[in-house]
Amino acid sequence: MLLHYVALPTDRVRALQAGAADDYGLVPERRISDGDGMPCRHCLRNIDAGKEYLILAYRPFPALQPYAETGPIFLHAEECERSPETDTIPSMFRATPDYILRGYGEDDRIVYGSGAVVPTHMICGRAHELLQRPEIAYVHMRSARNNCYQCRIERAHTEV
Repeated sequence: MLLHYVALPTDRVRALQAGAADDYGLVPERRISDGDGMPCRHCLRNIDAGKEYLILAYRPFPALQPYAETGPIFLHAEECERSPETDTIPSMFRATPDYILRGYGEDDRIVYGSGAVVPTHMICGRAHELLQRPEIAYVHMRSARNNCYQCRIERAHTEV
């Protein structure tokens, strides 16, 4: 089974970059990056020092429900190219020692017992294990320090 590391959808990101409200109904805040630890969730690259970025509330779920966590994320303020869906962990994530991986069902609820802090070099293997379970539809990768959403991991869709 191949994995896909999935960045935020471009249509949603472009709307936010154009001033659309975030998931709390607020206009994203604009700041200038110091170049350290400002990961864009669209291109899955760090935002370079001196570049403008957005801080906003993001809910990576289709609807409100008890498990639909909302939290802060960063995006480039200017348009950037969306990271391709790939089976290789994006390089931006390799500098951090570990992340939380947590499985979710088709109903977008946490699959209990699936969450754990995973060393970065073991993320691919753990994601494979989780996605082999039929009750897990996708996995979130989150910061192990602050629980911030990083990206979604899915089974790669294969064309027949």
